[in-house]
Amino acid sequence: MTNKPDIPPGATPGEPARRRPSRWLPSLVWLIPIVAAIAGLSFALNSWYARGPTIDITFRSAEGIEAGKTKVRYKDVDIGQVKSIELAKDRSHVIVEVELTANASGFAVEDSRFWVVKPRIAASGVSGLGTLLSGAYIGVDAGRSQEREDSFTGLEVPPIVTADTPGKQFVLHAGDLGSLDIGSPVYFRRVNVGQVVAYDLDQNGKGVTVRVFVRSPYDSFVTTSTRFWHSSGVNLKLDADGLKLQTESISTVLLGGVSFIDSPHLPPGQPAQDDAVFQLAGNQDDALKVEDGPPTSAVMYFEQSVRGLSPGAPVDFRGVVIGAVRSIGIEFRRDTNSFRLPVVVDFYPSRLGLRRTGEPGALDEDAERRLMDVLVRRGMRAQLRNGNLLTGQMYIAIDFFKGAPLPANMGRSQGLDEFPTIPGAFDELQGKLADIVDKIGKVPFDTIGRDLTAALAGMRETMASADKLVKRLDGQVAPEIVATMEDARKTLKAAEGTFSADAPMQQDLRRALRELMRTANSLRQLTDYLEENPQSLLRGKPKEER
Repeated sequence: MTNKPDIPPGATPGEPARRRPSRWLPSLVWLIPIVAAIAGLSFALNSWYARGPTIDITFRSAEGIEAGKTKVRYKDVDIGQVKSIELAKDRSHVIVEVELTANASGFAVEDSRFWVVKPRIAASGVSGLGTLLSGAYIGVDAGRSQEREDSFTGLEVPPIVTADTPGKQFVLHAGDLGSLDIGSPVYFRRVNVGQVVAYDLDQNGKGVTVRVFVRSPYDSFVTTSTRFWHSSGVNLKLDADGLKLQTESISTVLLGGVSFIDSPHLPPGQPAQDDAVFQLAGNQDDALKVEDGPPTSAVMYFEQSVRGLSPGAPVDFRGVVIGAVRSIGIEFRRDTNSFRLPVVVDFYPSRLGLRRTGEPGALDEDAERRLMDVLVRRGMRAQLRNGNLLTGQMYIAIDFFKGAPLPANMGRSQGLDEFPTIPGAFDELQGKLADIVDKIGKVPFDTIGRDLTAALAGMRETMASADKLVKRLDGQVAPEIVATMEDARKTLKAAEGTFSADAPMQQDLRRALRELMRTANSLRQLTDYLEENPQSLLRGKPKEER
């Protein structure tokens, strides 16, 4: 069915009227660009609202950074992207322009830190291995400042501790850095509780300043009574208790480290504040030793060699270390045209049982001098001694020596008290050995040698003559000697038979001896009787006695 115009029946249809389409209706052709424009505007607005601040970061080089690709990440979340990289006018560094996202505008503050994350091997370990596949990116440590900043100096190495890590930093002063490095561990009772975060030379160049970070809650163990020391390397000690080996861990032996603990000689302290300053001792013994107070210095002059004596060597009094060697020098004496060796030492009065300077009851300078004069008059002297026969290390021993030569009092030299010395026992032994050598040198070994040579020559001639004589005896005299010996043997055998107990001669001899004894007895009785009765020689023996 079709729609037809309403024409009365019989009427003729007129001419059709031409109508133009309405102009206010948009053509479909324009719909596409309109939609595109709306989409572009929406994208532009979204981009405008998503766009954050633009900052500049300077690095020494642009290694691993690419414009339009390298991301800026915080905790693995993208917060920006590198827009461009330019070389500085002086070509000393590069300037990286970074566009942060809108929600990352809080990172553009003055204490924020930026660095390039890439594979690294450091004392703290290996890091950035994930960037081997994903590529390097710029890491950021969010600052806490409220001051806006759009220009930063990038870190060449990642920070050991970020701002959001709870804990405290402490400042340590030491004579040298030792084997410490950024990332070296910090131990408390052999537990790793922190790391070394920075170090720098002191302005006067006489030491180093080390900053360490101790994580929470271990930072509460750092108090005003805490002592820090180098725990690097191996501490090997040989004493009366035997051989002692002390070390923290293998990593500290290789990479160094710092340890701390409260001093047992001090009362419990209060928790240390952030950035509190401490001294970093060379080892645990030095860190935990009793405070000695200010030392009293003196100079000692030695005539003999001081080889093996070095600054820091102990000054010993009967086994107790009462001081240390500060310096060793050499001095020419014009009056004697000789050299002597001044050794400056530091005494600690507290180690001698005296009160430290500034304490109640402590001796003043004049009283200390009078006391030392008294001790010197009693024979107190300093003597160089060998502390180790293997290494040849020397130390200074203070003791009383009977018959010590003068001076009787301490003098003054180089603005210091001059403490008298006495030659060492080894030097005395060396002198005696030298005297013995001199005496041996005076022995006429050459003359003795010549005489000995002549004597040996005569002895050789004598031995040759004796050899000839023996040979002649063997050939001529020996047979006669054998015959003589045979005759002697026969004679001895005959004598043995003659003098044997059952030999006839022995029996006859015994019989003769018995007769002789009876005869002697009769003569003794006769003489006795004549002595008593001499008249019997004239009258004879009475009848009653016959």
